[in-house]
Amino acid sequence: MPAVRVGIFIVAALAILAAGIFLIGGKEFLFSHTYRLNAQFDTVAGLTEGAEVRVGGIHKGAVQRIDLPDRPDGKVTVEMNLDNATRDVIKRDSVASIHAEGLIGDMYVDVAFGSPGAEKVKNGDTLRTEETLEMSALIKKADGILNEMQGAMKNVSATAGNMNAISSKINQGAGTLGALVNDKKMYQNANSGITAFSEDLEALKHNFLLRGFFKKRGYEDAAEIGKHEIRGLPGEQPEKSFAYDPKKLFKKADTAKLDHEKDLAEAGRFLESNPHGLVVIAADAGSLGDSEKDKELTRARASVVRDYLVSNFKVDDTRIKTLGLGKSDSGSGSVQILVYPSGQKSEANASQKTITTAGLRRSRQRK
Repeated sequence: MPAVRVGIFIVAALAILAAGIFLIGGKEFLFSHTYRLNAQFDTVAGLTEGAEVRVGGIHKGAVQRIDLPDRPDGKVTVEMNLDNATRDVIKRDSVASIHAEGLIGDMYVDVAFGSPGAEKVKNGDTLRTEETLEMSALIKKADGILNEMQGAMKNVSATAGNMNAISSKINQGAGTLGALVNDKKMYQNANSGITAFSEDLEALKHNFLLRGFFKKRGYEDAAEIGKHEIRGLPGEQPEKSFAYDPKKLFKKADTAKLDHEKDLAEAGRFLESNPHGLVVIAADAGSLGDSEKDKELTRARASVVRDYLVSNFKVDDTRIKTLGLGKSDSGSGSVQILVYPSGQKSEANASQKTITTAGLRRSRQRK
């Protein structure tokens, strides 16, 4: 009896051993018809010898060997044994890639199906590969993104705090903006002022009321008074000059509206009858008055005198320029028509100098 028991135990042990061998062999395809394929990767990302090779997601092979490259710039070679049945779906254009079973599972090689018209693989062929992002690199990238998001959230939080503080002050009526929001009358006044400033200035100049405002001062468009201005007098002396008292030439002390325009006839006839070069109409307002207002007034007066000469006498209007000097030390002011010799055609070909009241006085003395 003891011998029988020992025999039964030995038979059972051998059966278990045989079953284990067949199970392991089935996994490693030791007892199947297989063929060999290779794949090369920059890194195998934790893949080990004996790992699964899946074709279309099905276990159809095993990693036989993993070899390091001969050079630092080479690739890791993965040698795989695959079931012969896969020859119908694995083609020369199939792609091998390394994947993980879940987030922290074992690594395996996945081989994609090839295209129907592609050539079949042969024993020992090397497949194309697709590098897979390693989990460590993915975690590192995700960590960087989270850090950036954390910094952005801090900035958003700080900005929100500032906005809350500003909103609180506005709601309490603090500052100009608070007054605008909470005081309806102030808001309406501010809104009216903004609307008024946003209107086109050129259109306003041609408005009926403003046209009358300028016309009372002797001109219709303030923009026109600077159209024919020059920066200063030519360097040479005028050959002829005509001087006028603004009090006699214009209706009022603060306007550019002509009153005795016939006094300009002598100058107009001279320009018609005599060859000449550049003609400059220079006006100054004397030593009294506001500097800014006097500057605009003298520019306007010079422009009005020019318009009269051009409109009533046959003169070359391209040669007649204006110069408004504003406030000066010439007493009550003056208007002069300075005629320069032929050849002095424009300020572009004449040497310029800043005109002074003393220069105007010398021109009046030479008359």
